[in-house]
Amino acid sequence: MTTMGAGMDGQVVRRHGTLLAATALAAALVLTGCGAGDSGSRDTTDAAAPANGGADKDGLLGAPEAAGAGAPQEGKAGAPQEGKAAAPDLRVDQRAIIYTGSMRVQVDDVDAAAREVTALVTRAGGFIGGDQRRSAQADAVAELQLRVPAAKFTSVVDEIAKLGRQQSREISTEDATEAIVDLDARIISQRARVESARQLLSRATSINDLVSLENELGRREADLASLEAKKRRLADLTALSTITVSLAGPAAKITSEKAETGFLAGLTGGWKAFVASLTVLLTVLGALLPWLVAFGVPVAVLLLVLRRRKKTSVPTAPVSAPPPVPAARSAP
Repeated sequence: MTTMGAGMDGQVVRRHGTLLAATALAAALVLTGCGAGDSGSRDTTDAAAPANGGADKDGLLGAPEAAGAGAPQEGKAGAPQEGKAAAPDLRVDQRAIIYTGSMRVQVDDVDAAAREVTALVTRAGGFIGGDQRRSAQADAVAELQLRVPAAKFTSVVDEIAKLGRQQSREISTEDATEAIVDLDARIISQRARVESARQLLSRATSINDLVSLENELGRREADLASLEAKKRRLADLTALSTITVSLAGPAAKITSEKAETGFLAGLTGGWKAFVASLTVLLTVLGALLPWLVAFGVPVAVLLLVLRRRKKTSVPTAPVSAPPPVPAARSAP
């Protein structure tokens, strides 16, 4: 009995040992799985972190893209974070606009006003492109062509209008942004074509190829120079605006640019043309009359005297009798 009880106690101990071993193995497997899951999560987070902005070694997301995504972009035109009211103004500031203006101002002293306009343009950083004047007492007229920076176009026009009584003003604008962008693209493409032609020319082996490639390179360089000249012209027009200013004296008349049509307008125009033609004809006759009197009268008297002398010097020829008619003979 004692031996049987000892055997049963040994079996119970072995069963408990097996159960404990199985429990320990299961716990080890669970801990291993959790560790692998944590490691995978950390690996996944580390792999995704650079794509989301790039975490540094300290774990701070300090990438400029991530910081700028939530901050307002005040220096960029048309940023998604900006309000819709500010976007058009920013876009206009970035466009290339050509300003052209013409105005007529009546002043008391044309020469003094022209000097003030010249000083005003010089202070604004511009220059006088043309100066035409008609000197007179009260109806003097001066026409100045001004080139001023585009940023000061409006202020210069307003200052000129204050010099006297403004009679007319006309301002026009032209958007050259698309033309400049197109020229930039064409210039880049043409430069690439010129460079390729130069490379082919450096590898030419025959005289025919050399001459042909030189001609082609010359044409491409000429096209490139033409495109660059057009771009410089547009850049000059956008950088410096043109203002045509007419300064008129107190008695200068305003020329009406409104065209009239209709029967009465045609009749008035025809009568004015007739009067103008008659005036020109009378002016020509008045200019020729002294010459006609000085040379025409003596020539007429001389011709008359010569004609009379010719009549008196030519003798009258006697009238001769007709020859006798022979009598007809009778037949035998």
